[in-house]
Amino acid sequence: MEPAGGAPRESAGAETLLGELEARVQEVVRASSWWERHGVDCAILALSLLALPPGFLCLRSDSPLVFALGITILGVCHYTLTVKGSHLATHGALTESRGWSKVWTLFFVEVCTSFTAEYAKYGHVKMHHGYTNVLGLGDSSTWRLPCLNRYVYMFLAPLLIPIITPLVAVERLREVELRTALRTLGLISLGLYSQYWLLLNVSGFQSPSSALACMLITRSLLAHPYLHVNIFQHIGLPMFSPDKKPRRIHMMSLGVLNLPRLPVLDWAFGHSLISCHVEHHLFPRLSDNMCLKVKPVVSQFLHEKQLPYNEDSYLARFRLFLQRYEEFMVQTPPITELVGLQ
Repeated sequence: MEPAGGAPRESAGAETLLGELEARVQEVVRASSWWERHGVDCAILALSLLALPPGFLCLRSDSPLVFALGITILGVCHYTLTVKGSHLATHGALTESRGWSKVWTLFFVEVCTSFTAEYAKYGHVKMHHGYTNVLGLGDSSTWRLPCLNRYVYMFLAPLLIPIITPLVAVERLREVELRTALRTLGLISLGLYSQYWLLLNVSGFQSPSSALACMLITRSLLAHPYLHVNIFQHIGLPMFSPDKKPRRIHMMSLGVLNLPRLPVLDWAFGHSLISCHVEHHLFPRLSDNMCLKVKPVVSQFLHEKQLPYNEDSYLARFRLFLQRYEEFMVQTPPITELVGLQ
């Protein structure tokens, strides 16, 4: 895949382009209230926390519909806290306070998600964002499982995410200091045991096995779109070599894709992971709501400068990955040559 023939001339300067875009975006940010910058997303996370007690209580009901409602509430809230909350906290987009940012990162990543905060920051912020689609660095290769065929990967593998996540977290603890490892183990255990205890003592489950099965179901509710979104928005787009990677604005405009607005996923995953992923990669410290607000500015600017602005539907990407699974997820992707843009 090559960049559009109308790509901006080299003399324009990638840094100049990015600086011009940053100025336009910062103008929108400065004109926005605290509610727009942080409040909307904090309110969504707060509502998700407040919805947990009704969700646990619904599971006490003998009515299948009320019980299913409880599963849905707990599942959606789980993904809102673990995906949206962890993502925003890891980027420091929930608050402008460094101290509170660290607190929220530990809460959302370790207590809610059962993962390690240090590796989440390193793997996502430093590597994936710093080297988006650069082979061997930020190329989303952690999502590739060549040993699985396309149907197992796309339909069955997502169900294992709730089990694999804490196991990977424990394995990563070998690389951190002892006190950090003990803290992470303690917070992960707190999060897992809290849900287990509430299912037994509030929801009224009679056996440990039924409580554990319910935990797996709620934590798997949106696992399929979670896995799909993570591969749809980068894999299959241009890939770059470490020694010839393009400038930041070209890297993000070429190697990132937006999906359309999807109400449930907008709520649970956040705009920055769904319809504003390009904006998020260009300005990762912006909250979901601010990414949505600056989206018209970013898309207009990239179109003006004749830079790619990748968009596609969820269903179209799903079909594409089923058709070209071997090429995207098994074989080594080809390096895109960007003559004049390095």
